[in-house]
Amino acid sequence: MKERKVQKKTRILAIGDIHGDKRLTQKLADKAEKENIDLVILAGDLTHFENSLEGIIGPFIKAKKQVLIIPGNHESVETVNFLAKMYPNTKSLHGYYIKRGKLGIFGAGLANIGPFAISEKELFEMLKEGNAQLKNIEKRIMVTHIHPSGTTMEKMSKFVPASTAVRKAIEKFQPDIAICGHVHEAAGMEEMIGKTRVINVSRKEKIFEI
Repeated sequence: MKERKVQKKTRILAIGDIHGDKRLTQKLADKAEKENIDLVILAGDLTHFENSLEGIIGPFIKAKKQVLIIPGNHESVETVNFLAKMYPNTKSLHGYYIKRGKLGIFGAGLANIGPFAISEKELFEMLKEGNAQLKNIEKRIMVTHIHPSGTTMEKMSKFVPASTAVRKAIEKFQPDIAICGHVHEAAGMEEMIGKTRVINVSRKEKIFEI
């Protein structure tokens, strides 16, 4: 009888709202190396209003990690695309997706406030398109910067609006995990929307396997 090959799980470190903090990125890169991380996800607000680009991606690449990035409300899509082109093994997930064996990851960044605001309609359509490319994929992760509406996360800050589009996408596409940030007060918080595990990684990294 032929022995069935077990698919190796992907070990992920996710963090958001770095805001150009070089000390934090170096600390996380060291942790990613120590914890044998396969993939690093940076969920937006990589910079502080487009400043402090240096030292955000480099430490992770030096640690030989693949990096996925999206823009937050502090940087433009062009800035994130620039970083993705500048560093090897780095990809922007904004409106895109990747496949790693039986795992699919899709996402869209930005938020509904600030100089780089995105409409709720456009955000949903980008997530819809990314998810559509992952048919027949066993496990899926959705990555956004902004958090979903109707959650405890939303109640944590009255000054940072949540997204109805992200909520709609979670309910409709039912990813296994939804990563978000944006609300610093909700850093590290987890809650469920249906079968989806929603994790806020605003300046509080999360390591998990899927």
